[in-house]
Amino acid sequence: MKAVGYRSPAPLSDEASLVDIELPTPLASGHDLLVEVRAVSVNPVDYKVRSRVGPEGTDWKVIGYDAAGMVVAVGSDVTLFHAGDEVFYAGSIARSGTNAQYHLVDERIVGRKPCTLDWAEAAALPLTTLTAWEAYFDRLQVGRAVPGAASAILIVGGAGGVGSIAIQIARQRTDLTVIATASRPETKEWVASLGAHHVIDHTRPLAAEVAALGLGAPAFVLSTTHTDAHLAEIAELIAPQGRFAFIDQPATFDIMLFKTKSVSVHHELMFTRSLFGTPDMAEQGRLLTEAAQLVDAGKIRTTLTKRLSPINAANLKVAHALVESGTAKGKVVLEGWGEA
Repeated sequence: MKAVGYRSPAPLSDEASLVDIELPTPLASGHDLLVEVRAVSVNPVDYKVRSRVGPEGTDWKVIGYDAAGMVVAVGSDVTLFHAGDEVFYAGSIARSGTNAQYHLVDERIVGRKPCTLDWAEAAALPLTTLTAWEAYFDRLQVGRAVPGAASAILIVGGAGGVGSIAIQIARQRTDLTVIATASRPETKEWVASLGAHHVIDHTRPLAAEVAALGLGAPAFVLSTTHTDAHLAEIAELIAPQGRFAFIDQPATFDIMLFKTKSVSVHHELMFTRSLFGTPDMAEQGRLLTEAAQLVDAGKIRTTLTKRLSPINAANLKVAHALVESGTAKGKVVLEGWGEA
């Protein structure tokens, strides 16, 4: 089968950072589905792993997490899917990735692909949807009010992959006022089109930007990027006893900034359930199927903004460069494998 991989971590400037290769087609066993991958999207985790993590031994390292495709075979313990089912999922960081024509994935973290989306549109959604959903309902517990706080959430980085779906989920699954940050005209327009009630500029002091809205101190903050740069501002603007979640890896993090207000601080990593095989691992499959139903009902739309074809090393390098630049809006997706 066709795949894209590398032998050692490297920057994109290195020709060997991503290479077109041929690998044996894997066999499904246990709870695994063998999925014929039709489209993949690129997330920050892709370039972070590519630049830092090598393969075990002399094997090729294949990365990629988001995928949409068709089940072609199932393991002996599979009960949720059958060959021919169309699926989408975010995979596991502990296993070989989706940048391959055929991919093994545990059925418990797989959802049924939205019927109203094509392969690329569907592949844009899984990782970011799970991240936002878990951050809201498992970490921040947004359904539980913060006494005295404004019933609002600030999303730092509203135009990125997670921010783009987080805005939509907040509008469809909560009654919160959604404040999203964006700094360029095109990204401001994008987050407003997704349903943000207010758009503020994260290149300016966030506390003053939020205060100027006249809403009061928001109960919740979700930071998707550059958390270390905004940390002091977030501590200033959030309500006492508020709840703050972040998804990136800040170089520094002074948690004592939040002590006076008794703010609870949460990290969200959507790979945790699959990485540790938690008892509620199947919750991810359920959440993706629920998200697909929202899509098919016209309540959530894909966050795809750029398509590349086919899936190969050259196009993956283009996608990695765009996501790594920090200027991407929504999601970059690759589809198809070209001629056989």
